[in-house]
Amino acid sequence: MELRQLKYFVKTAETLNFSEAARELFITQSTLSQQVRCLEQELGVDLFQRDSHGVMLTENGERLLPIARRTLEDADQCFTQISDLKQMLSGVLNIGISYTFAPVLMEAVKEFTAQYPGVRLNIICRTMEELLELLKKREVDFVLCFKPHITDNEIESHILFDNQLSVIVSRTHPLAERSSIGIGDILPYRVVMPARETQARKAFELFFPGTTEKLKVVVESNEVHVILDLVRTTQMVTFLSEATLYQNNGLVAIPIDAPDTQLEGCVHTLKKVYRKRAAEEFIRILRATDAVRERANGWLK
Repeated sequence: MELRQLKYFVKTAETLNFSEAARELFITQSTLSQQVRCLEQELGVDLFQRDSHGVMLTENGERLLPIARRTLEDADQCFTQISDLKQMLSGVLNIGISYTFAPVLMEAVKEFTAQYPGVRLNIICRTMEELLELLKKREVDFVLCFKPHITDNEIESHILFDNQLSVIVSRTHPLAERSSIGIGDILPYRVVMPARETQARKAFELFFPGTTEKLKVVVESNEVHVILDLVRTTQMVTFLSEATLYQNNGLVAIPIDAPDTQLEGCVHTLKKVYRKRAAEEFIRILRATDAVRERANGWLK
């Protein structure tokens, strides 16, 4: 039995489609089928039920799947720890970030790649829910996003900085000079709303239930740069975290005149899982950036 065969089996079990699994593994379908057959022959059981309607896991396949996943995870952890023990920072660091964290991240990315050119950064931008699922599947090494309102027993959330949901307007907007603003003050203006799957939108609807329907929403987007460009060049307003404006000129973040609109920027990691040295170094650099350091929390030594 080879790790490669277990990897092929797991991917096929996840997709239940030999063609799709082969594409995602960057191998031919015949190679995939042959290796899965070899694994079945070695184990002496059928792992998949194949017929004209498609592919299904057999009972033996269902039992093998969690064992195969754990085996592949353990093998990956073994490789990572041995590499770190050799005092070498190399390989790939997979970082998950939510849409609003991109501006905060850039300074750390530049500094890390300058210090550790042997490490390739793979930065994945998704919604908070998607990122935390990727973390639990160990497809990312850590996640940078705001703290979820519902805790997950598998995940540790370390507060990196404090932030708040704000009204974002251009510097030429009639509201730009306000020190704080009520939701009622927004009603006359057109609104660019973060998309429903974004954390800013979910936070807004949690803090202000039933308010979205009262606003003049003319655009919705999950792309922060689109939202900010529209707000910068029009009299539209939006609702995002204040941190989103880091190094974005021409825009103003105005606190909302309401209690409990805090958003805590966090580093999320899996509990009881080895943390790569590259991950620790990246987070150390991130904490030292101008975007974070004034409000950083000292969880990482």
